[in-house]
Amino acid sequence: MKEILLIAIPLLAAGAAFIWPNERTRPRLLPVAGALHAALSLWLLVNPPALLTGAWFGFDPVARAVLPMVSLLFFICSIYAVAYLKVRAERRNRLFVFALLILLGFLSLALQAQHLGLLWVAAEAATLMTVPLLHFNGTARAFEASWKYLLVGGTGIALSLLGSFCLGYASLHGGGNGDLTFAALAAQGASLTRPWLIAAWVLLLAGYGTKMGLAPMHTWKPDAYGEAPGIVGALLAGGMTTMAFVAVLRVKQVVDAAGGGEMTQRTLLAFGLFSMLVAALFLLSARDFKRMLAYSSVEHMGILAVGAALGGLGIYAALFHVWTNSLTKGALFLSAGNIRRAANARNEDEVSGMAWRSPLSARIFIAGLFAITACPPFGPFFSELRIVRAAFTTGNTFTAVAFLGCLLFAFFGLTRLVFAIVDGRPRAAARATGNRFRETSGVILPPLAFLVFSIWLGLATPSLLTETWSAAAKLLFPTP
Repeated sequence: MKEILLIAIPLLAAGAAFIWPNERTRPRLLPVAGALHAALSLWLLVNPPALLTGAWFGFDPVARAVLPMVSLLFFICSIYAVAYLKVRAERRNRLFVFALLILLGFLSLALQAQHLGLLWVAAEAATLMTVPLLHFNGTARAFEASWKYLLVGGTGIALSLLGSFCLGYASLHGGGNGDLTFAALAAQGASLTRPWLIAAWVLLLAGYGTKMGLAPMHTWKPDAYGEAPGIVGALLAGGMTTMAFVAVLRVKQVVDAAGGGEMTQRTLLAFGLFSMLVAALFLLSARDFKRMLAYSSVEHMGILAVGAALGGLGIYAALFHVWTNSLTKGALFLSAGNIRRAANARNEDEVSGMAWRSPLSARIFIAGLFAITACPPFGPFFSELRIVRAAFTTGNTFTAVAFLGCLLFAFFGLTRLVFAIVDGRPRAAARATGNRFRETSGVILPPLAFLVFSIWLGLATPSLLTETWSAAAKLLFPTP
């Protein structure tokens, strides 16, 4: 089973990183493992293996639809990490490199998990592994953000575990044999006990919704994204949230099969639109450009929730948006990290004139801004357009109008802060010291590559990917 290698490669590389004696050369293990993982995941995308009946994990259509994106995201970030850790030579990187590779391994396991319990174990292990990554800077604020992430994430852990118990009991009480694979639970269908099924959906949506960052469970995001290195923010926004979203989709598949489709649709629409509204309001007043990216992530998790609520067309569009949002966020987080180091500040009152201080990063950041606010020809424009079309097609006119209104306010908030940072004259202290930040190819090419992929997905979406997203949507939302 070649898909096991997607888990084994990063875990073995993590072991090698932990015993590697040289601080300077250890980060090079990241792109090596990332390249192997990306090559294998893309090969499996083209040549998907058969999923064994009753298997607890496997490269099924859902994993095929998202795991190559996570692998590509990690690989490009790993190239950036080599240059980043060279700049941050004052910090020991053993735990950082080790944790990044372990995170990739558990994300690969969680996205391939076909068993309710295995999904929970992999998701929570990945969550815990991000804590040392958030604390890499070693500041008091990073320490506070790590604890807040751990406490709020711990609540999500407890809720998702309790929800898993409820779903398992709904199966046993309805005559099931204890098989907690998603295929078996969906096949059991209407025999699942209704009260326990409802309790399971509420708890699992709240638990995994906390990891996605849906409002009002989003409170960990501003601190975590604000204090984390750019590479960690990119992996959280594109990797961890994708894993949580897939978990919600898999549970939704079971609840829909049991006759709870209307319930899942209404709750996802409510959480999705509320998340978009909350994010838009915070973006209108945000002054910290890294926390701004956190609120943008909340908005896009709402977009995914809305898409998931709109049936097969919406799920297809949501999977499309997983790719476009994650890769675009990669460009934003990495370029924001460059700007943060160049300015040695991140607040609107302390930062201005970044077009002079770090011209290449500032330009990539602006391009990423237009991409993430759904401006053509970038990918998010096309994926969000598909969600709007799905809303109109399914008769959810109010949803489409509210969706577009939230996007407009988010656009105002994002552009207000970004142009305040990029434009203007540098602070007096910055002019006195000159441009001390070197924009080397190692920190510029990775975010630029993310932008290129975003445009490519928008203008020339490969037919292989569209077929993959369609297959995943049919699995998650089968139609007669």
